Amino acid sequence: MLQIAFIRENQEKVITALAKRNMDAKSLVEEVVQIDENRRSTQVQMDTILAESNKLSKDIGDLMKSGEKAKAEILKLKTVTLKEKSKEAAERLEVLTLDLTNKMYLLPNLPADLVPFGKTPEENLNIFEAGTVPKLHEGALPHWELVKKYDIIDFELGVKITGAGFPVYKGKGAKLQRALITYFLDKNTEAGYIEYQVPHLVNEASAYGTGQLPDKEGQMYHDATDDLYLIPTAEVPVTNIFRDVILNENELPILCTGYTPCFRREAGSYGAHVRGLNRLHQFDKVEIVRVEHPDNSYKALDGMVEHVKTILEELKLPYRVLRLCGGDMGFASALTYDFEVFSTAQDRWLEISSVSNFETFQANRLKLRFKDKEGKNQLAHTLNGSSLALPRVLAGILENYQTPKGIVIPEVLRKYTGFDIIN
Repeated sequence: MLQIAFIRENQEKVITALAKRNMDAKSLVEEVVQIDENRRSTQVQMDTILAESNKLSKDIGDLMKSGEKAKAEILKLKTVTLKEKSKEAAERLEVLTLDLTNKMYLLPNLPADLVPFGKTPEENLNIFEAGTVPKLHEGALPHWELVKKYDIIDFELGVKITGAGFPVYKGKGAKLQRALITYFLDKNTEAGYIEYQVPHLVNEASAYGTGQLPDKEGQMYHDATDDLYLIPTAEVPVTNIFRDVILNENELPILCTGYTPCFRREAGSYGAHVRGLNRLHQFDKVEIVRVEHPDNSYKALDGMVEHVKTILEELKLPYRVLRLCGGDMGFASALTYDFEVFSTAQDRWLEISSVSNFETFQANRLKLRFKDKEGKNQLAHTLNGSSLALPRVLAGILENYQTPKGIVIPEVLRKYTGFDIIN
């Protein structure tokens, strides 16, 4: 969430910055500022009433001590009126504060200066590309046909048990999935990230804290009975570890990693581009999360990008890195880099990771602060990234590593799988 003081003092800057997201924020920003002005004037009114009430109480005490009870009784009547005014002002302040919060939740983060203008994914900026696209043998198959051929993932069985988008991994498919998870976690912990195992359901406060609510309310699975949400990513529970926390500056940076299943409704997603593993309602992902000093967060973001690069280079998958344009960025992000793996069998790029800096946007919602050297509380910066999301990485491996004799396992994974080919 943006800071109200910043919005109040930089209205035009906020409106101009959000235009990079193709958002006309003028009316909403003006409404937020007006509500805040009413809220602050109501707070001043309450403070004035309180000061007057405190003075009357002192005067009443002095009059009682001097025996002037009649005058004291007159002042007591005034305190009754003041209490009623104070109650009315408090109720008005509560309504205005809630209204302001709800309006503030509708404003996305401001794009960083590096974010390019653009409305669609086609306008994202390709900043890096590496790896060699393999030449596949005649008759090479897309992964949804390969998994049937080698009986390693069963989409139809998932439909029977739950519904579309909930595949069943089995045999070497399950072992390869587990190998990838362990490999990703090992790479992250070797880089200094502390591993966490976190809940797979979160409360409403956690979902608001990282920006999933109210922006993605319709995309999350919700248990209405207990008012809990299935997580769309480990980012949500891991980042919320630090909700309402004040850190010492010397505790920064904090590096976390965790594996979780992820759940997304993906309402309205249809067509060949979401076939097989390309888009699922339940999938596995290993996440990295950082809490950083504001002065270091963009250097940390670059480091996260380099970290994900090393993983893809060890997997020997052809990939590229995109800097997302304003129209394609997530609600809470200030700057996002997407990683895509090239699927030779599908002849298309598949997104497999997003690495983002949220600056203070999440921290303001979370009340995540640190004490600086002068002892003042400052908002931290939060960052997160997929390291990595499994379905499309797995699809890339199955398709790019297929041979007439079977699917060769990337060398770096063989100590985890215990086999070097699926046939």
